[in-house]
Amino acid sequence: MHKSFAFGTAVLLGLAACAQDNNGITGLAADRAVDIAPSAAVSADAPGAVYALTWLGSVATGGSGAGSSLGSQGAVALSDDGRWLFAVNAGSDDISAFQITPPGLALTSRVASGGIRPISVTVHDNVVYVLNAGGDGNISGFTVGNGGALTPIAGSTRSLSGSAVGPAQVAFSPNARWLVVTEKATNRLDVYAVGSDGSASAANTTASAGGTPFGFAFGHRDELFVSEATGSASSYTIDDSGALALASGAVLTHQGAPCWAVVTKNGKFGYTANAQGGSISGFAVANDGSIGLIDADGRTAVVGGGNIDLAVSGNSRYLYQLTGNRSISGFRIEADGHLTAVGNIAGLPASTVGLVAR
Repeated sequence: MHKSFAFGTAVLLGLAACAQDNNGITGLAADRAVDIAPSAAVSADAPGAVYALTWLGSVATGGSGAGSSLGSQGAVALSDDGRWLFAVNAGSDDISAFQITPPGLALTSRVASGGIRPISVTVHDNVVYVLNAGGDGNISGFTVGNGGALTPIAGSTRSLSGSAVGPAQVAFSPNARWLVVTEKATNRLDVYAVGSDGSASAANTTASAGGTPFGFAFGHRDELFVSEATGSASSYTIDDSGALALASGAVLTHQGAPCWAVVTKNGKFGYTANAQGGSISGFAVANDGSIGLIDADGRTAVVGGGNIDLAVSGNSRYLYQLTGNRSISGFRIEADGHLTAVGNIAGLPASTVGLVAR
């Protein structure tokens, strides 16, 4: 079974399910978490499979949304073991934690985000960090207790490179030694070292190779794949000191506004959702972290205007895309990185933003 979660200005959770696989999608909408499940008459990986996404329900986050786009990636995050879901509440300046159980989601905790207007959240093991975009902006850390309770980490709140930097995403590196933040307004990437107690260092800031760095994802060798809303994507490697080294700089997508980015778990492929191009661009990722378009025109999939997020299933067989008309489309990732459409569900709440899958 695939499960998917989608969120918006409240919290929306979407679950997508397929035969044989235990994956899902979740999204956020102003105050709801929504479950959507894909189903298949035969194995979803078999030729001729009949694949459909089915709405399962929604759960209140206890907080409130912003009532508008967050301009971010990572409004929701799943724990490494798939047991916990975390969502930002940008309108009430807090974050919510849910336990994921067979019947659905159960709200376990809701705490102040440590700043104003939280827009992105990330988790590794029992440590959660949130990115606050309001005011001067900051990151702030929390531990996750056995029952899902969130507790602030003393001294974990850190500033960004300056004020009014237009942050877009925060995420852990795969080894959890680093946190990365993209800054759209300054064209910078911030890297924070994470200590054994979960506290973050001051930021080490690097200039972005392309304009308006937005979403990003890590490959399994800690290579960093970044979408750049001016029309490109770049990749970097990160060394033992946390310094970023450019692998491929500002590779054009030939599509408008590539804002959201994902990488398959095996690190072979990266994808950007192009908001103005109405498309998804696929990239092959080499062992040295360098990237190149799978399709010369940048159109690995044509999906229509207004796509607003991407998520990859836990087994990297499926890619899910959230659109501005609040529908979710599913694609099977082929061996060469090309995409085959497999299903769609429409009618999500109007405020839905954010998407995760397992």
